[in-house]
Amino acid sequence: MCNDHSRGFTLPELIMAIVIIAIGLTGVLTAFRTVVRGSADPLIHKQMLAVAEEMMEELGLESWSPPGYVGGGSGCRDRAGFDSLDDYNGYECTGIRPIDGNAVIPLLANYTIKVAVAKPTSDWNGVPKDDTRRLEVQVTNGRESLRLVTWRVNWAK
Repeated sequence: MCNDHSRGFTLPELIMAIVIIAIGLTGVLTAFRTVVRGSADPLIHKQMLAVAEEMMEELGLESWSPPGYVGGGSGCRDRAGFDSLDDYNGYECTGIRPIDGNAVIPLLANYTIKVAVAKPTSDWNGVPKDDTRRLEVQVTNGRESLRLVTWRVNWAK
């Protein structure tokens, strides 16, 4: 038989249950918020990748640098005037622009692109260091960043 004192929850038990459920929900919602924040806008990552790949393609099509040339393009300049691969070294621009450097593409105004063209300090896999370049393109937008790195060899020599 049941007496009146054994049915239901006491106030301390009820408060303890609410506290435990609140702690559990806080953990779940925090994890959910972190996941949503990291994947909320895949469009930004796709745009950064497209910009970096376009610049890598542009670097791949550029003519080889003359021997002994020291490049040093900087700022948002007209890249159409670059006549060798080393001209891109140090290129940095906020607001993605077409190769002519004129207008900032409005949807990409907050993106920054940086290019580094470096000659290795020693021969690379049997290829003389003067015939090898390490190409690095970094695109950033706020706290997100994407970097592509590749090597280019002067096979025409």
